[in-house]
Amino acid sequence: MAQVYLSLGSNCERERYICAALDALADRFGELLISSVYESEAVGFDGDNFYNLVVGMETELDVATLSACLKGIEDDNGRDRSGPRFSGRTLDIDILTYGDLKQPEAGVQLPRDEILQNAFVLRPLAEVAPNGRHPVLEQSYAELWQQYDRQQKLWPIDFDWQGQRISRADSAVE
Repeated sequence: MAQVYLSLGSNCERERYICAALDALADRFGELLISSVYESEAVGFDGDNFYNLVVGMETELDVATLSACLKGIEDDNGRDRSGPRFSGRTLDIDILTYGDLKQPEAGVQLPRDEILQNAFVLRPLAEVAPNGRHPVLEQSYAELWQQYDRQQKLWPIDFDWQGQRISRADSAVE
């Protein structure tokens, strides 16, 4: 079994599509480790704010099969791949890490560059896996978050999934 961390994001009907993604991931992979849900401004284009979070899980699927599965979940939730790379979307699910892999695998960059580039990825990753180590830098995600110095606005929000509050506006890591 490989420990995998995924980044989820949506800026179209955000609550609907984040809940749908969590439902699909839980149905397919079982128990999920879920960060707080963060709202953030769009990065790279002018658009509606995103909801972002990180999900940890274990899988026996190889990277190629996992990637295809995640693309299927995106497609089932109306993901339009015909627009520009930086644009609004119903659902975006990216593999951030897959075990300790340090090189591209099946067309997936591992670990994903966005871990170090975007607060909306690093902050929730540091929350769910503070002692997890970046496969290349070998620093913990908590250390990397403490060192993060880019100006990106994001804030935790109240968010319910399957009748339970999984995220609180006042409860995330600083």
